Amino acid sequence: MHIHILGVCGTFMGGLAVLAKAAGHKVTGCDANVYPPMSTQLEVQGIALIEGFGPEQIDLKPDLFVIGNVVSRGNPLMEEILNRGLPYVSGPQWIGEHILQGKWVLAVAGTHGKTTTSSMLAWILEDAGYDPGFLIGGVPMNFGISARLSGSGAHSSFFVIEADEYDTAFFDKRSKFVHYRAKTAILNNLEYDHADIFPDLKAIETQFHHLVRTVPGVGRVIANAREEALQRVMQRGCWSECEWFGGAAPDGWSLTTYEDGRFDVLFKGEKQGTVDWQLTGEHNRMNALAAIAAARHVGVVPSQAISALDRFENVKRRMELRGTVNDIAVYDDFAHHPTAIATTVAGLRKKVGAARILAVLEPRSNTMKLGTMKDALPGSLLDADLVFGYGATGGGKDALGWDLSAALAPLGQKASAFHDLPALVQAVTSQAQPGDHVLVMSNGGFGGVHQKILDALQS
Repeated sequence: MHIHILGVCGTFMGGLAVLAKAAGHKVTGCDANVYPPMSTQLEVQGIALIEGFGPEQIDLKPDLFVIGNVVSRGNPLMEEILNRGLPYVSGPQWIGEHILQGKWVLAVAGTHGKTTTSSMLAWILEDAGYDPGFLIGGVPMNFGISARLSGSGAHSSFFVIEADEYDTAFFDKRSKFVHYRAKTAILNNLEYDHADIFPDLKAIETQFHHLVRTVPGVGRVIANAREEALQRVMQRGCWSECEWFGGAAPDGWSLTTYEDGRFDVLFKGEKQGTVDWQLTGEHNRMNALAAIAAARHVGVVPSQAISALDRFENVKRRMELRGTVNDIAVYDDFAHHPTAIATTVAGLRKKVGAARILAVLEPRSNTMKLGTMKDALPGSLLDADLVFGYGATGGGKDALGWDLSAALAPLGQKASAFHDLPALVQAVTSQAQPGDHVLVMSNGGFGGVHQKILDALQS
């Protein structure tokens, strides 16, 4: 089958392209911005890319057009597809029907931690010899790739997928994860996000309820006992076995943490082993607990999963150390929701103690652009010593549509906002001192600010 992918340079659709090629399909694709690293990765796979959405791409005559959720009505190629009545399908539906069919799908859902938890789970299965396929919204350092059919040519029956609650396509407003037909489903956490498509938390809870409805009776739901929203989701009905983690219930999964970051894993009150790793933060410990529980469902004993996590190397852009110059460390992190920002800063604080943290933030997610979470920003950054926000224009009006300077004002003199990237870099490097930790947080490329800061520090 020849498929042509609209929006191929997105993380999910790029992963889909790699999987489709590995499965033996002819794959081409297009996007508005075709540039490295995704363009390079796809070209290495032999996937031809076209820049833009010109209607002349119809002449490629693919058997099927696969549509990413970046595409909307008015897109010239999409309009031509519709006008000619040509076959098209969403990316999640294609994945569900052509890649996941017949697999034991382990889906990881939640507002936060999906990428890290999926990476942990895939690594546990790999370390145990299960040879899983996976599609993850980041690059697990243990694998160096974000998607694969399986380690040895599709022989594995297990597939780990990051299960996003974002909508599927302009013509399918269900969450992506309802297409995956998970047999093992992790519900990591749940709070309000994606203000561009969900009116409130209750609407997201309904989508999670739909996910639970798709898990078969022989399946298992692994749910975070600390989350009231997930408690409400499960109260709406569950037709599968459910295991809770992180709570105080004696029949679930729990942990005991040591001062040095190690933690004991307990199941039904019995110690299963101790995770000894370099990752920081309670959020990562909860991610690990969920991954261990999910791996047990497919037969990996907890002690083996715990041993694998000792060798887990995290994910790119998750507290990734980009470099150190003059004893000033610069990190890159994907955090963009206030809860994730607070958790990330707290994790670094735990690691560096009293050393100064310079937080550099670009609030560019769809939710942040709407200003829905702007009032929560100051509280999420309290643990930082200095805060540098990117987005405010010279007139005080923020390029996001709201005033970043005003939003950060409760932090007082330790916070400042910029609309000019060189000015931001200059401000950060002029304030940075030996022993400092510069934490850059954004869900985008942030203009390569990490390397710009390192270069400026070097010079």
